[in-house]
Amino acid sequence: MEQKIRILHVVGRMDIGGAESRIMDLYRNIDREKIQFDFIQHTADKGAYQEEVEKLGGHVYSVPRFRVINYFSYRKSWREFFKNHPEIRVVHGHMTSTAGIYLPIAKMVGKVYTIAHARSAGVEKGLKGLLTKLLRHNLSKKCDQCFTCSKLAGEAVFGKKAVREGKVTTIPNAIEVERFVYNEQVRKTMRESLHIGENDFVIGHVGRFVPVKNHEYLLQILEACLEKEKSAKLLLIGDGGLRQSIAEKAENMQLSDHIIFAGNQKKVEDFYQAMDFFLLPSFYEGLPGTAIEAQTSGLPGILSEWITEEAIITDLMKQKSIELPAKEWADAILERKPYCRKTRVEEVKQAGFDAGEQAKRLSQFYLEATGK
Repeated sequence: MEQKIRILHVVGRMDIGGAESRIMDLYRNIDREKIQFDFIQHTADKGAYQEEVEKLGGHVYSVPRFRVINYFSYRKSWREFFKNHPEIRVVHGHMTSTAGIYLPIAKMVGKVYTIAHARSAGVEKGLKGLLTKLLRHNLSKKCDQCFTCSKLAGEAVFGKKAVREGKVTTIPNAIEVERFVYNEQVRKTMRESLHIGENDFVIGHVGRFVPVKNHEYLLQILEACLEKEKSAKLLLIGDGGLRQSIAEKAENMQLSDHIIFAGNQKKVEDFYQAMDFFLLPSFYEGLPGTAIEAQTSGLPGILSEWITEEAIITDLMKQKSIELPAKEWADAILERKPYCRKTRVEEVKQAGFDAGEQAKRLSQFYLEATGK
């Protein structure tokens, strides 16, 4: 029997997050008779997806988190990994901050095909962001293939010149669209379980509690909405380092009774059903899969002006500046209320965001890259 091609995906942690969720959507749909995914994460912790990965036939490996001072030991970990795993044929690096380190090692030691995949259109402020930009310098020349989820992300990671010269290929952040079909009964069940009233107006957000997601602005928008719509609630899906401080700010603003902190959720599709409106006021994104999920489930919404227009694939989603007073966002939200919910599956598929179709495309790419 011909051996399966083993693809190693490099991530930060195999937990519920944007990139990881999109990779898992592809993994579930890829032809596993020919192709098998493995993962390597920058932590020894067991992530939310590890059990599913192992059930699907994959492995989850670990390397130490890069801390600059461990530069040489970080490189050594990668060299040892590729020496011990000659079965790996392709390295698909979604963690581009250190891809300039591990992809050349994969090429030299493992003799494998290398991919750098841009998934973010920005970096953190301060020294960490400057270091990330430095580490990404000339990344397009350190790998065999450059992928991106959007033009903005491609330019941010590989440079405008590489994008302009056609060296970067766009791979949409595809989702399993059928999971997000609107269902009135699921909506009713979810709202009851979350103690949401029948007439409550629920504004939703899905994202990690990190600075880039701009949760403080979400609180200001909720506060402004409550001046006109007393039934407004904010449903927050996700977790992260800022969750506690955001909860404390909400309490100081006397908003706690109007906010539901739901944490990380594997079946996030059910939580979209409970929402009435979707917000994503991020400072930057690559191409947020959450915006695609929200539109698929028929949710109207607003994205910040810093998010690529490629995320707007239906007339449900608009953009607005996060430099504006929160009241202007609140007014725009309430102007679109009430809204008749309708699933947008076909529009999402036609826009190229169906995981089944993208899995076929990626399978073909892997097979051709390895000469199969």
